[in-house]
Amino acid sequence: MGSSERLVQSVLLGEAVEHAPVAILVADEEMRYVAANATATKLLGYTREELLQRRIPDIAGSEAEAEFEAMVAAGELVGRTTVTLKDGSQRSLRYRSSETTIAGLTYYVAVLWPEP
Repeated sequence: MGSSERLVQSVLLGEAVEHAPVAILVADEEMRYVAANATATKLLGYTREELLQRRIPDIAGSEAEAEFEAMVAAGELVGRTTVTLKDGSQRSLRYRSSETTIAGLTYYVAVLWPEP
């Protein structure tokens, strides 16, 4: 694949992730959110800027720290969590999270969706 094809693929993938029908959040090793797609902002009720000022426990509660450590140890984690939305209400979500490397740096990606 040539460099122009890789660039097109990157742009298309980025657009697909931004508008995916599931919430996608990326956090760093300190559990700070560093990226959020449009569905995450809509689902949680925060603007992107507000989310990027928060850490995982701010949204997913105190049990999120232990779950984060378990995910780091195992490389991935699948489960359910209760998140606190911006308006203070809570919602149960399913998630799948895993470690990834972007530009040589370690990040953690979570995909979240509502319970059926």
